[in-house]
Amino acid sequence: MSEIRDLSLYPAGEQKIRWVAGYMPLLSSLARDFSESKPFSGLRVALSVHLEAKTAYLCRVLQAGGAEMFVTGSNPLSTQDDVAAALVHSGMEVFAVHGADAETYHRHIEQVILSRPNLIIDDGGDLVNLLHNEHPELLGDVIGGCEETTTGILRLAAMAKEKQLRFPMMAVNNAKCKYLFDNRYGTGQSVFDGINRTTNLIVAGKTVVVAGYGWCGKGVSMRAKGLGAKVVVTEVDTIKAMEAVMDGFTVMPMEEAAQIGDLFITVTGCRDVITKAAMQRMKDGALLCNAGHFNVEINVGDLEALAVEVYESRKNITGYRMADGRVLHLIAEGRLVNLAAGDGHPAEIMDMSFAIQALSAQYLVQNAGKLTADLHAVPEEIDREVARRKLAAWGVSVDTLTPAQEAYLHSWNV
Repeated sequence: MSEIRDLSLYPAGEQKIRWVAGYMPLLSSLARDFSESKPFSGLRVALSVHLEAKTAYLCRVLQAGGAEMFVTGSNPLSTQDDVAAALVHSGMEVFAVHGADAETYHRHIEQVILSRPNLIIDDGGDLVNLLHNEHPELLGDVIGGCEETTTGILRLAAMAKEKQLRFPMMAVNNAKCKYLFDNRYGTGQSVFDGINRTTNLIVAGKTVVVAGYGWCGKGVSMRAKGLGAKVVVTEVDTIKAMEAVMDGFTVMPMEEAAQIGDLFITVTGCRDVITKAAMQRMKDGALLCNAGHFNVEINVGDLEALAVEVYESRKNITGYRMADGRVLHLIAEGRLVNLAAGDGHPAEIMDMSFAIQALSAQYLVQNAGKLTADLHAVPEEIDREVARRKLAAWGVSVDTLTPAQEAYLHSWNV
C-alpha cells in the first residue's frame, strides 16, 4: 500500500509531468515502442531515483512497457509530493514523502524492495545495498539493474571487486550519452538554477570554488565562468588538476581556496571535502553547497561544532555563526543543491539519461540469464541509438561513411 503525503495533490503533479513530457521526445518515442512490444510484461520494477516530474515520466514509460512499478525517491529533499501523488493516481505503488526523516526514508526503500523486484533502477546504490545487506532472500528474483550516478557506480565497482554483487548491473552513468551531457551540461546548469533561486544573489564577480574536476565539476566550472565568476578548482587527481589549469582555471588546495572563496560547490563523490580546517579560514558570508550525490562532502558536524549560533538565514539556507562573528551559510543542508534547492537537470538532458535507463533495462530482460553478476558497460549500440533519436528529434542529419572510407578506417594495409 502506497505511502505518500496526499493523493489529492495529483493534479499539480500531472501538470508537471505533462510539461516535461513535451520536452522529452526520446522517452515519448520509447513509450510508443514499449506500448506495442511490452518488454516488461509481468515484471516488477523497483525504482529509487530523485522523485520529480522527469523521473515520473520514466516510470510511465516503463509502465507502458508492461512493468508493475514500485517507486521511491533517492533523496527526501528532492521528492515532490504532488508528483508522487500523480504516480499513485496512475496505478503505481509509491513510497516517498518530501522531507522524510532517516528512519522513514529507509522504510520507504525497504517497502520497494519487499515488492520482490525483477529489475532495479537505482540512483546512488541504496536499493542495491539494502537488497544485498538486509534482504538477501530476495536476490534470486532479480534479473539485473541499472545505476544512474557516479557515486553508485563506485559502490557497485567495490562490490564487484569483492565478488559481493549478486546480479548484473548496467553502468548507465558511464554511457557517453549520459556523462558527456547529463554530468556536464545538466549539472552545470541545474546547480546554478538551484543556487540562484535559493540565494537571489549574483554570481558575477564572485570567487567560486569548485571541489572536483570530473565531468560534473567541469560543467559547474564552465557555467560559473559563463556567469562572470572567478573560478578556483580544488583536486586530488593531478591529471584532472592539469586539465583545469589548461581550461583556464586556478587550482589550489581547499585550505588555500577557503580564504578567498565566496561560493563553495563540492562535486567529488567523496566525504569530508570541506571540513573544520577550511571553515575556520572562510570569509564572513561565505556560501557552501554540495552537488555530489550524498550530503557527506561538507562536514556539517564540523560546522555545528564550530558554531555558537545556528539559525535559518533564508528559506532552505542555514546560517552558522562562528565565535568570531563570521557567518557561513549552508544551502539545502548540504544535500544535492540542484534537486534539494531546485528541480534538477533540464528535461531535455534527462531525456537522454532516462532513455539509456529504459533501453538498458530492456537489454537486461532480453539477455536474462546470459550476463554475469558484475558491473557491465552499456552496449555501444544503445548509446548510438540514443544519439540517433536525439539528433532526429532536433532535425539534425549527419554524414555516412562510404564503403571505401569504412575499409580505410578498418584496415592496416592501406
